[in-house]
Formats: sequence, C-alpha cells, structure tokens
Amino acid sequence: GDKVLAVEGLVKAFGERLLVDGMSFDVPPGTVVGIIGGNGAGKSTLFRMVMQQDSPDGGRLELGETVVPMWVDQSREALDADKTVYEAISGGADEVDLNGRKVNSRAYCSWYNFKSGDQQKKVGVLSGGERNRLQLACVLKQSGNLLLLDEPTNDLDVDTLRCLEEAIVNFAGSVLVISHDRWFLDRVATHILAFEGDSKVTWFEGGYSEYEEDRRARSGGSALSPHRLKFRKLAMA
Repeated sequence: GDKVLAVEGLVKAFGERLLVDGMSFDVPPGTVVGIIGGNGAGKSTLFRMVMQQDSPDGGRLELGETVVPMWVDQSREALDADKTVYEAISGGADEVDLNGRKVNSRAYCSWYNFKSGDQQKKVGVLSGGERNRLQLACVLKQSGNLLLLDEPTNDLDVDTLRCLEEAIVNFAGSVLVISHDRWFLDRVATHILAFEGDSKVTWFEGGYSEYEEDRRARSGGSALSPHRLKFRKLAMA
C-alpha cells in the first residue's frame, strides 16, 4: 500500500516534560528517514509508539494496513551465545527467505562479512562489531517492511558500516534510523525528522547536509553552536 506511517498532531509527554507537541509527518514508501536530536528528546519513544509498546497522549499515529514494523534494538540481547554464527543466521536451513527471494544461507552470511571460518564461531565470543553484523543479518531476513534502527553505526568497523549502508539502500521497504552519525545519514537518508528541542519536531525532505543548511537559514546561523535541549513544561489543565 501507499501508506507506511502517518503521524498527525501527535503530543507526547514524559512526566512533566512535553517531549513532542503537535508532530505531523507522512513516511512515503521506499524512503529512509534519518531521526536526529539530543538524548532524551523522544526519538526512542517514537519507536515505541510505532511498535505499539507506548501510545501518544494526543493526536494519532497510524501504520499502513500491510506494514509490519521491526525494531533493531540497541541492547542486542536476543542472540543465543551457544549457537554458531551460521546457526543464528540460518536457523539451520540451507536457504534464507528474503521477502520471497531464496538465498543460500552461507552466501547470505558472507554478505555480512562472515567468511567460512567465521560462520563456525560461537556467538558468545564475538566482538562488538561482529555482534552488530550478526544482529543486522538476523533482522534483515525477517519479513518486516518498516525497519527501525536505533544508533546502528555504534561500534561498527568500516566493512560492517558498508554492509549496513548497502542493506539499508537495498531494503525493499521503508527505514527509520536514529543516528548521530551525519556522514552515514548523508549517504542513506532521503528525509530527516529532527527533534530540535522546545518540544518542536521538524520533518524535512532531503538529506542531512541539506537539512543543516535549511536549519541554519531558519535560525539565522545559530544552529551550529551546540546547545542543551529545552523542553516546555506541560500546561496543567
């Protein structure tokens, strides 16, 4: 379908802090949305609302009828330490099914830089970067068509970063990605959703560098200097 994610007039508070006040945007099919903003601004809260683990205090957030969201969590806890890399990725099957396309399991492992010897390593002994690659390989063979990535470039080596960028660009659905990595966002993002502080969220069509130029123009050049996020107090009715 044409509708992926529609957000209209969304309000969300956290205790007395008004995180978001009147956020509206539509995610078109096949886009990669880079989500930026300071810690605690509400980015992960948005993900929880998309996954229906949390709900807005006002306004609406709707997924398209055929949309299946999947979240790659930062905590990366869902990996079985006793399995080999190959077992974790393939589930023991000779082929993986990528949204109807069959790919040889060992070949699929190698897309994520797990060569033959590495495929026999136990998950429990992997480095941080290897775990990230494994997580990515496992998630991207699931059947979701709206991918949620939370700071996916943390701890990645150059090869894995390239795998990630290619996987995102080739992903058949839409992608929402929270990231502080502006170079990464410039390479993959088609749109930017910016949590700018003061409970304000800006939707921008274009990549990160274009967004920065637009923000500088809007703020008269002050956007370059870092500043702490401010939140509006919740007006008590």
